[in-house]
Amino acid sequence: MSESENKSYLDMDLLRFTTAGSVDDGKSTLIGRLLYDTKAIFQDQLEAIELSSRQRGDEHTNLALLTDGLRAEREQGITIDVAYRYFATPKRKFIIADTPGHIQYTRNMVTGASTADLAIILIDARKGVIEQTCRHSFIASLLQIQHVVVCVNKMDLVGYDQKTFDTIVENYKDFASRLDIPHIDFVPISALNGDNVVEKSSNMDWYKGGPLLYTLENVYINHNYNHIDARFPVQWVIRPQSRDYHDYRGYSGRVCGGAFKKGDEVMILPSGFKSKIKSVHTYEGEVEEAFSPMSVSMTLEDEIDISRGMMIAKPNNHPKAEQDIEAMVCWFSEQSPLQLRKKYTLLHTTNEVKCMVQEVRYKVDINTLHKIEADKELRLNDIGRIRLRASAPVLFDSYRRNRLTGSFILVDDMTNNTVAAGMII
Repeated sequence: MSESENKSYLDMDLLRFTTAGSVDDGKSTLIGRLLYDTKAIFQDQLEAIELSSRQRGDEHTNLALLTDGLRAEREQGITIDVAYRYFATPKRKFIIADTPGHIQYTRNMVTGASTADLAIILIDARKGVIEQTCRHSFIASLLQIQHVVVCVNKMDLVGYDQKTFDTIVENYKDFASRLDIPHIDFVPISALNGDNVVEKSSNMDWYKGGPLLYTLENVYINHNYNHIDARFPVQWVIRPQSRDYHDYRGYSGRVCGGAFKKGDEVMILPSGFKSKIKSVHTYEGEVEEAFSPMSVSMTLEDEIDISRGMMIAKPNNHPKAEQDIEAMVCWFSEQSPLQLRKKYTLLHTTNEVKCMVQEVRYKVDINTLHKIEADKELRLNDIGRIRLRASAPVLFDSYRRNRLTGSFILVDDMTNNTVAAGMII
């Protein structure tokens, strides 16, 4: 690859998407088909899965083996952990998160979908909209994924029947009307045979839309970055104290919103001190402007006491600073349910504070979207709304406004395990 081609590849737009669906709906097969038909797998990989397929007695080359990497996954023919795969077409680069379908792996689906711009939800054409379809759609809505592509898979097993597809579309639209998903596409496919995956299928002439890859290549994605509210959580204070940089004091981190440029007046939170940006640097040198999601180092005109966990923002637009937080959480712990008044560590952007859950408002029945107020105990994979109190003010925006400054995780102080992921309301 020439230098110009390499630069062109690096500058290509990137789409992160996740796949979700019930067990045996064909998520891994679909990803395998995408990789195979876009020539994104090497010859030795293809030969290896062909050999594995013959040894397993499969009638076809089992493309699901491309993503099911764990031994237990291959033995059971299911996805257990989140598998990430990468490929590119001339139009766009892609990162895929293949997430599990089992109810007991809901937390893995939350993990895989947390950074996704788009979600592919698979539905078995023979089964239609089922419990796991509702569960994964609700999670996609909760995580503010703006685009969902519903792939009605295994159309070959229902004779490529249009009526079957139309019925599923109507049923899904009826459920999704209660969710917050702005854009939904529907594609009838057969992942096993490749119908409407990369190339348009001749078996479904009644379908007038494009294949799945066309949708992935052309859907507009703004990556959910907030370019209005300037947010820069300080991750590290750089003090080289070398001969060349004896007086250098830089504040490094990732821009979580808005833009920062030389000369901008900024406010340091939670102290409230003000200064101006003296310079902005990346690994390649000084730049005029930094914006989300760039990782940069800033210097200020004034010497102010700033440490990890503090935030640089604009004086007339800064996040909330509160100790009482309302949030939706997905509980991750197998060993212990949520306990009121127990001490947890809240990790938010680059900051960490002690906290305790004061109240569980309700638990969500994912199948009906009803609030369960009688049973408020959150166990593994449960989703509910809680109110917690932190030992110090937390600098946050609502998750709806900024996914980076509106999300957090809870860590059990006793075991040091991550027990929940939260989205601030």
